[in-house]
Amino acid sequence: MAVFLYYPFLQNIVNSFMKIRNLGGGAKGVNNPFYKNYAELLTDPNMRVALKNTVIMIFVTLFGEVGLAVILAMLVDNVKRGTKFFRIVYFFPIVISATALGVLFNLIFQYDGGMLSQLVGEKTNWKELYPLTVMMTPVVWQYVGFYFIILVTGLNNIPEELYESAAIDGATRWQKVRYISWSLLHNVVCTCAVLAVTVALKVFDLPWVMFPNGAPLGKTWLTGTYMYYKTMQAPDIDYSSAIAFFIVILGVILSKVVNKIFKERDY
Repeated sequence: MAVFLYYPFLQNIVNSFMKIRNLGGGAKGVNNPFYKNYAELLTDPNMRVALKNTVIMIFVTLFGEVGLAVILAMLVDNVKRGTKFFRIVYFFPIVISATALGVLFNLIFQYDGGMLSQLVGEKTNWKELYPLTVMMTPVVWQYVGFYFIILVTGLNNIPEELYESAAIDGATRWQKVRYISWSLLHNVVCTCAVLAVTVALKVFDLPWVMFPNGAPLGKTWLTGTYMYYKTMQAPDIDYSSAIAFFIVILGVILSKVVNKIFKERDY
């Protein structure tokens, strides 16, 4: 098990210090200086764009996906009928392939004849004017249902006796949500937040379908899409290995920060 888990990771670290241009090609010695790729990470303008956009994506996933999922879960938890219907509706986007979803939203944001342009009655190049908004909208739409299911499951595990006792004590619906539902859901929200950060760091498929090669003009690079580009489109394997290791380190640090902010509670 350790071989499958750790060998590729360690090999990737080694590759980041070697001279490897093509995928599957052998190393042609060690970079001079050996830390060349990591120094390039600090000066690469595309990497700076990717990092900035990834940070924005993290905030969007935390407040857009997890935040919206919390609101929807709380609302559905207070609905007496049709909860299964809402679960299916909200979870449905996550089962759609990223390619199909990318094509769908490309049609929605299409300049000529797109659904959104027809709705506003004016031809608008949404992808060029608002590239980050267009790229992140389908990502949020796809993953809200994923966190919604996790949160609803957490709410269902809260003992009904607590709500009954609160009702006897004269608690309002808002007080029940604030002091019971939210308090006991805190650890689940913490888990969702860590997952959201991880997804934001490695998200690739949907943004790539909609904005290949960082289009337009390199404005939409993410750490995941830029790593893929340097691996497959403009082969620079040692540099892409350095990007991959950087993503891992960034993921570990941010996960620790999120855990510290939310700080799981014992009840």
